Amino acid sequence: MSSRTVSLVMIFALPLAALLTGCAGDTAEPPATTSSVGAAVDAPAGSQTSAWRSAEEIVPESGALFGVSLDWSEDSLADYADRLGRRPAVAVSFYGFPMEEQERTWLDQAVEQAAEVGSILLLTLEPRSGLAAVTGEVATDLAGVLDGYNRRGVPTLVRFAHEMNGSWYSWGQQPAAYVAAYRRVAAAIHRDAPGSAMVWAPNYGGGYPFAGGEHQAEAGSAAARALDTDGDGVVTQADDPYRPYWPGRAHVDWVGMSVYHWGAEYPWGENEVPEPTKFTDLIRGTYDGAAGDERAVPDFYAEYGEQERLPLAVTETAAFHAPGGSGAGEMAVKQAWWGQVFDDDHVATMPWLKMINWFDWRKHEPETDAVVDWTVTRSPDVAAAFRADLPDWLHFAG
Repeated sequence: MSSRTVSLVMIFALPLAALLTGCAGDTAEPPATTSSVGAAVDAPAGSQTSAWRSAEEIVPESGALFGVSLDWSEDSLADYADRLGRRPAVAVSFYGFPMEEQERTWLDQAVEQAAEVGSILLLTLEPRSGLAAVTGEVATDLAGVLDGYNRRGVPTLVRFAHEMNGSWYSWGQQPAAYVAAYRRVAAAIHRDAPGSAMVWAPNYGGGYPFAGGEHQAEAGSAAARALDTDGDGVVTQADDPYRPYWPGRAHVDWVGMSVYHWGAEYPWGENEVPEPTKFTDLIRGTYDGAAGDERAVPDFYAEYGEQERLPLAVTETAAFHAPGGSGAGEMAVKQAWWGQVFDDDHVATMPWLKMINWFDWRKHEPETDAVVDWTVTRSPDVAAAFRADLPDWLHFAG
């Protein structure tokens, strides 16, 4: 989760659907070309002998995988599963890239937890030293590590340099360098770790080009010229916030976006019930609330899900609640939001939506200079309501 934006295979036998529970049998059929669930070994969680043979096998035929982003320093997948009463199908984690030795150790520990619970691991890799550090050697090394995890039965998704269209990260607003680095990582993973997949995940385009950020493309630079999609000589809200960063269909396995409810009015800080249909409006580019634009944002779902025929992940989502803050109560805010996130209509209207990951953190947010409780499992009452409202089209680990 960005500090600026409002905005982690197995050979033979059983289908993965047999290992994932909670999908209704009468939901709408996905498009005919959607990657289908493949065959998987009938192996218990934590098995060290099974291996994912293809990343396509984790894409459900209908419905979506349910996942979680945790504060791994204070929480575990097993504890979260106990609080929720279900095992998440996906676990999100964050690492610098190239990884330092300590981060590699943390990754190994996350893989162990994922193996025990039966979760897919979504790795968010952050090239904090800049895109030039993402060399072919670094990418090849990563692919070898991920292939080892895959062979142990833990599929991995790689969200490389997320929110690259933002101005707050060292890899931001450098379209040519970003695309080259993304393709370099994708080539290594597709070649050496077929049980892993690449996720392309920009920031929601409302507010683009996010003027004033430390890494905003400098006027007159090659990057700025590439971002000037309408050719008027400047980068403004009228320029496409996604397309200059698109690596190409051959290099992308999933598309994704973080979709948060921070509130209805800026500046953030008051606990506010989300406007009706806000979740869908953000994904479809039709939101005209506080984080909206004077012009329409491109329809991310239509352009990168439907048209590119790729599974779409809501890589992170949650609703803002500041304990002790003014406004609506925790249950009112969060239940209204998850009601939109898990709306049954999505199965028919957005069949390419294949993953939803809840950001289950309680953390200090610079935007409000206060602790924000994004969780839905820490309060027994909220957890019970959340659990009761989870739809049957979601997939969980077995």
